[in-house]
Amino acid sequence: MKIHTLDLEFLGEKRAIAAFLIEKKGSPLVLVETGPHSTFPVLEQKLSEKGLKTSDIGHVFVTHIHLDHAGSAWVFAQNGAKIYVHPAGAKHLSDPSRLMASAKMIYGDDMDRLWGRMENIAPEQLVFPQNGEKIRLGNLDITAWHTPGHAVHHITWQVGQNLFTGDVAGVKIGRGPVVPPCPPPDIQVEHWRASIDLMRNLAVKTLFLTHFGKISDKNSHLDALEKRLVEYADWMKTYFENEKPQAEIVPLFTAFSKKELAQNGVGRAGLRKYAAANPPDMSVAGLMRYWAKTAKEQHPVH
Repeated sequence: MKIHTLDLEFLGEKRAIAAFLIEKKGSPLVLVETGPHSTFPVLEQKLSEKGLKTSDIGHVFVTHIHLDHAGSAWVFAQNGAKIYVHPAGAKHLSDPSRLMASAKMIYGDDMDRLWGRMENIAPEQLVFPQNGEKIRLGNLDITAWHTPGHAVHHITWQVGQNLFTGDVAGVKIGRGPVVPPCPPPDIQVEHWRASIDLMRNLAVKTLFLTHFGKISDKNSHLDALEKRLVEYADWMKTYFENEKPQAEIVPLFTAFSKKELAQNGVGRAGLRKYAAANPPDMSVAGLMRYWAKTAKEQHPVH
């Protein structure tokens, strides 16, 4: 089996967003993640360099429906591919209007440059496996593990001793530290920690991060991710409890996260890559929403 990491060069940055091509004798070609539609020409080129057309890909597995992971899935579906997605995410690929409207509210006129467009995927082309379900494609077995925390509709895909982790195993660029991407609306720290524990206990040796690439030291990576997730959440809790406006928190958290990255040896070019893969303002929005929801659950209004 060969696993090819395809760098989609998001916003012109190398090692920010990846897709993964899996080749195994006696099995159809499999793509894990598609990246955003804005990077589809790069993905098309990377496949062409391997002698492939997009129509050669019959099976596409996405970890979740966020635009940087599943934004080009519809193009492969139009070419006849089956698209594998979490049951809670399937409806948003079948009809992405709400997903795109929500993104438009955040990104406004920058939508096309960042993400491109999404079109409907016919329901009969969507496959939504249950937790622990195994999919056999020729000689290739792929197991779906539901891993909420970053998003309620998140799946990690196990192929042998390899695990394709989307965002739930964090963002790690080059030799920089692993950080948790925390965009709204679904961040749930307790569920995320449970998903980290699940990944620890799976019989896998190697993680493949969409942001970015291959991780061989699984346990130390996951330990560092969990530690930083708790630190980020606790940092944000203080500002939430002091009722600090979100607009004032963004520059504070941006400075805090940049300083932490710099202290771990990340230079100016690395900071750009981290920002492309994991914008700090999105983590502020996601973690503030998490604390607001937590407070409401703990102190419901009757």
